[in-house]
Amino acid sequence: MTQQDNNLTDPQGRHIDYLRVSVTDRCNYRCTYCMPQDGVEHASRADVLSFEEIIALVQVFAALGIHRVRITGGEPTVRKDLVALVGMIAAIDGIEDIALSTNGHSLAELAVPLRKAGLQRLNVSVDSLVPERFARITRRGDLSQVLAGLMAAKAAGFRSIKLNAVAIKGFNDDEVASLCDFAWCNGFVPRFIEQMPMMEGELFVPGRLMTANHVRQALLASHAGSELVPDAVALGAGPARYWRLQEENRDPTLPVRRLGLITPITEHFCDTCNRVRLSAAGALHTCLAHDGSVDLRAALHGGGPAAVKTAILAAVGTKPPSHLFQLNGTGGPRKSMVQIGG
Repeated sequence: MTQQDNNLTDPQGRHIDYLRVSVTDRCNYRCTYCMPQDGVEHASRADVLSFEEIIALVQVFAALGIHRVRITGGEPTVRKDLVALVGMIAAIDGIEDIALSTNGHSLAELAVPLRKAGLQRLNVSVDSLVPERFARITRRGDLSQVLAGLMAAKAAGFRSIKLNAVAIKGFNDDEVASLCDFAWCNGFVPRFIEQMPMMEGELFVPGRLMTANHVRQALLASHAGSELVPDAVALGAGPARYWRLQEENRDPTLPVRRLGLITPITEHFCDTCNRVRLSAAGALHTCLAHDGSVDLRAALHGGGPAAVKTAILAAVGTKPPSHLFQLNGTGGPRKSMVQIGG
């Protein structure tokens, strides 16, 4: 197989060039929108992919045209020797961009070694800047520790740091402006995510969905005389759509104030999906919102890279055209976010 294979295209004509790799389905937090308080059933440790298996699978994806990799979990930083894995992925021919999604709990100590290993971009979950709220939504989190990690990451010189907040009406809807201001003051990009009805809507609370339009209006209410305009310059690898806060008479030499919105419920983005997901146990999921998967670990051990390639092509060949999420919280898959990697 060579990089020239480059033929990962689904039935809708969407080219797949972005792989999200979950390295663990465990997490040191218990965020209310992600996991029940008692947790979920985890894969046995014997079933979790080894680093060698991850690299073997990513090499096949790279030969098929994948050039962006995001490391996810669970919480990926709880996986021992994560820095070494980043270095191994960075050495794969064809992989041009490596990012990490994290709750930020361990960034203070890991930011510099991760950057040196080849990690380029970070997404850090910060759902509230109020310590009591942060502790409540994460159930175990310490906001001060996460903020210290963000400052360490800023100093480490990552190409991009984005702050992700799940938007929840009645919880953090009054923090849209403060989250944005904090991000902009530190050179980060704030992003707000509409809550998804994973686990068949078990964690979805009717009436608490804060839509993308609500987020935009909340920001504009605190910036009188401004407008939000689509920002094509900030097109990213993932599902976020970006907006730019434009204010009359603002000094054009100042940094752009950019906002990202991930809108699976009210402003669908399935038609531009370029992603597949590899679970910590080696299952390939072509859609976050559907339960179907293909066991790539079994393919690897049963037939090597050639069998993995065949399995990937077959899976992408049946990638669904869209999710089935509904405003009332129905239409979600049985799996949880922590089990698949968000």
